[in-house]
Amino acid sequence: MPLLREKGVHLYLKREDAIHPFISGNKYRKLKYNLIEAKKQGKSTLLTFGGAFSNHIAAAAYAGHEQGIKTIGVIRGEELAGKWQSNPTLKLADELGMHFCFVSRNDYRSKGELAFLQKLKEQFGDFYLLPEGGTNTLAVKGCTEILTESDSQFDYICSAVGTGGTVAGLINASRLHQIVLGFPALKGNFLPQEIRKFVQSDHWRLITDYHFGGYAKVAPQLIEFINLFKQKTGVPLDPIYTGKMLFGIFDLIKQDVFEPGTQILAIHTGGLQGIKGMNLVLKKKNLPLLDV
Repeated sequence: MPLLREKGVHLYLKREDAIHPFISGNKYRKLKYNLIEAKKQGKSTLLTFGGAFSNHIAAAAYAGHEQGIKTIGVIRGEELAGKWQSNPTLKLADELGMHFCFVSRNDYRSKGELAFLQKLKEQFGDFYLLPEGGTNTLAVKGCTEILTESDSQFDYICSAVGTGGTVAGLINASRLHQIVLGFPALKGNFLPQEIRKFVQSDHWRLITDYHFGGYAKVAPQLIEFINLFKQKTGVPLDPIYTGKMLFGIFDLIKQDVFEPGTQILAIHTGGLQGIKGMNLVLKKKNLPLLDV
């Protein structure tokens, strides 16, 4: 791309979105060791949490289908109970055998509390619990496998950040000479604390200027960037995570944040299944659509 040549910066994209046809990118990494542990514990049901267009919900449903494990999705928004069939993410999860439990946003905030989890156990019986976004110690372990020996040449490792598990894995797997940059898709200051639960090193930082208003929020300039990127490279980007990260990287390159000769590795964490759902939202708002 002209900007990269002009600034002398080398940018590479690691296509984690292509490692599995359905369990996309970091979701595959996060689920890998959790599924092994669920079977080790003799659990036949996996229960997890997510929103209407959650990549995690779709991935967990497919993984359960593939591994022969029953899946339950506790979905934020009780108003979805009567209209989930028009939601492409939930429709796919249903086709893959996931059972839904729709709860109010207020109840959803209690998802980590013992009393709320006990109610779920009374309703559904014994299950293997997977947090929202799939982030736990085993998920972080899986995400360390994103980086390989050949990635040691890079100066910066960049990733979008949701719940913090993926970037924590990248931090743990990175070399001392590398700086890991995380681009949060959400607003708020809770992420550093969450990430520090899983990492010891300090050669990382969060770039908080490119969330576009918060989780699942986009702007016409982001849509334009994603569509143009696909036209020029043939690589589709999701609008929630990887699209925002790459928008941010290119903006930082424009600002000369990176010295000439810098080598950057950006991780494509998948999430492409969410494009259809986002286009439904954009259409209602009369905004430009993402190329499919």
